[in-house]
Parts: sequence; C-alpha cells; structure tokens
Amino acid sequence: MSAIRTSISTTARHYRPSQTAVLCLPTAASRRRLSSTSTQEPTSSKKKLKPLTETQKEFLSSALRVNQAGELAATLIYTAQTPPLLSREPHLRPLMKHMYDQEAAHLSTFNTLIAKHRVRPTALYPLWSVLSTGLGWSTAMLGKEAAMACTEAVETEIGGHYNAQIRTLLEMVSEWEAEGYEVGQELKELISTLRRIRDEELEHLDHAVEHDAQKAQPHWLLTGVIRAGCRGAIWVSERV
Repeated sequence: MSAIRTSISTTARHYRPSQTAVLCLPTAASRRRLSSTSTQEPTSSKKKLKPLTETQKEFLSSALRVNQAGELAATLIYTAQTPPLLSREPHLRPLMKHMYDQEAAHLSTFNTLIAKHRVRPTALYPLWSVLSTGLGWSTAMLGKEAAMACTEAVETEIGGHYNAQIRTLLEMVSEWEAEGYEVGQELKELISTLRRIRDEELEHLDHAVEHDAQKAQPHWLLTGVIRAGCRGAIWVSERV
C-alpha cells in the first residue's frame, strides 16, 4: 500500500462525526419549513436553529457543485476505459462494473442534492466531459497498469477532498453546539453521505493498487500529472 493511501486512511479515521446536525437550506421555502417546525414545539424543549452565514452557504453550494462535477468525471473515465481495457483484460469486467456502478450512484446522489438545494452546477461541464473521456481512453490504451494508476491518482485526490469537506462540516457543528444551537437531521445525513462516498472512493484506490497501479511506468510522472489536473479541476469547479 502506498504511503499516500495510508495517510488518507489515517486522516479519514480522525473525522468521524459523533454528533447529529441539521443543514439549514439556503432557499426561502426551506427556511419557512424550519421556522414552522420550531414554533410547533415549546422553546423550553427544543433549541433554536442557527441560520447559515453567507460563507457557510457559499461553502455548501461549492461543495455540492464540485462533488457533482467530480462524480460526472469519474463515470466518464470508467466509461472510456472499459472497452479498450476489457478487450485485453476481460477478467477485469466485474471490477470495472463495480467501480462504475458506485460512481454512477454517487453522481445520482449529487444530482439530487444539487436540484433539491437549487445549486448552480459547474459551467465547465462540457470541458470536464471531454477531458475525462480523453483521460480514461488514453490511460486504458497504455495498458492495465496505467489505467489503474489513473484510478489511484484520482482517488488519492478525491479521498483528501472529501475529508476536507467533512472536516469543515464538523467544525460548523462544533461551533453551533458550543453556542447552544440545535443541530439535527439534514446535516447529519449530509456528513454520513460524504463519509460513505469517501470510503467507496478509497476502496477504489485499494483496488487500483492491488491491480498493479504502481507498476505503471513512469508511475511518478503519470500519477503526478493526473493528481495535479484533479486539484486544478477541483479548484475551478468550486468557483465556476
């Protein structure tokens, strides 16, 4: 196992949410529902909900937008890799299907959240689609090791990316609790969803290493370029 994988797994264990929280939606309708719920119970038995700051709203919108873009890219990478890879390595069919199916489920999850919370998707969908397809096809044409190195590089960055989002959400929860505010179900569900998806992405990283990702030549260059591209795409998609 690579040192990078060990570092991510260690980090992941430090950010396990132990409290429940609520995601205050930025839409007017959601705020009315939260307000209505609060007035139905005596104030003495239920703490107040703290509205999101503008910074917190921007963070949540950015997180959903970039996560949706990332999962779209992942499905396109696997879609492009599968035909050339399986033509030479047919025994990898179950693994490729398993990883693709998980990525497709991740994309569906973020599509739902984007629509529910009225978050603007990234404006660079067409660009990411072309680049992701090209990355998947080109690494598969280089062989199994290169295709798996692509997965290793992408999931290394994505694992750290999801950990950073989870850490920020847990810090928000801690601040609300310290101030005596109620935290509850929606944020709890969001954190749980991010943790589950992160763990599945890191599972893909494990599969890639087990299937000779680190035998790709030159491994350091291939994974370094892909990781840099992922970091750039994340930075841009958070903002555009």
